[in-house]
Amino acid sequence: GTPLVPTNHMAGHLYSAFADDSQKIKFPVLSVVVSGGHTMLIVMKDFYTYEVIGETVDDAAGEAFDKVARMLKLPYPGGPEISKLAMKGKIDIGFPRPMIHENNFKFSFSGLKTAVLYHMDKLSRPITSQQKADIAMSFENAVVDVITTKALRAAKNYKCKTISLSGGVAANKKLREIMKQHCDRSGIAFTLPSFELCTDNAGMIAIAAYFKLRSGYIPIPARKLKADPNWEL
Repeated sequence: GTPLVPTNHMAGHLYSAFADDSQKIKFPVLSVVVSGGHTMLIVMKDFYTYEVIGETVDDAAGEAFDKVARMLKLPYPGGPEISKLAMKGKIDIGFPRPMIHENNFKFSFSGLKTAVLYHMDKLSRPITSQQKADIAMSFENAVVDVITTKALRAAKNYKCKTISLSGGVAANKKLREIMKQHCDRSGIAFTLPSFELCTDNAGMIAIAAYFKLRSGYIPIPARKLKADPNWEL
């Protein structure tokens, strides 16, 4: 009979960026949610009114990180391993930036993943540790470039005063740094969660439930609820 607040997993990621100083957030907010299964741009008019304006059409950024890490024979999860290896990179291979110039807010990382595979196929074996580091750095640069470029374009288009970054890939140090640099240059406020709140965690679900309760939601008994694995944000 304990009442529950049904909470969307991606809402957890969305609201994790507002764990601290939520009173200082200036709206509209362009929320960039980047995880293993999703890459989304969401315009928030306030904490309770938001609209998804762009998603990935194939692989999400986090999924691409994991798949490229597997190609490089790096441990799982691949994102942190690629970032660590990328710090040793010296030469940017110049991988493609899929859909970066298209006049929409959709993402595609499948082609980038394929470009990495084709590049590796051309290398003589065994692939050296420096070549792997260059691949990791070049791949990370491409992903970060696409996400930040599209996010800034969307923020400008919707006249957003703040950009928030959240989700598992928001733990990527390069993405955090480059996004902040772009926001500072554009005069846009920037907020993001602590590293602990980026990956899947109970805290982000509690934060999302908190905002849902603040919107006037009345919890209902658990026996009346059914889990929905296809619940869209």
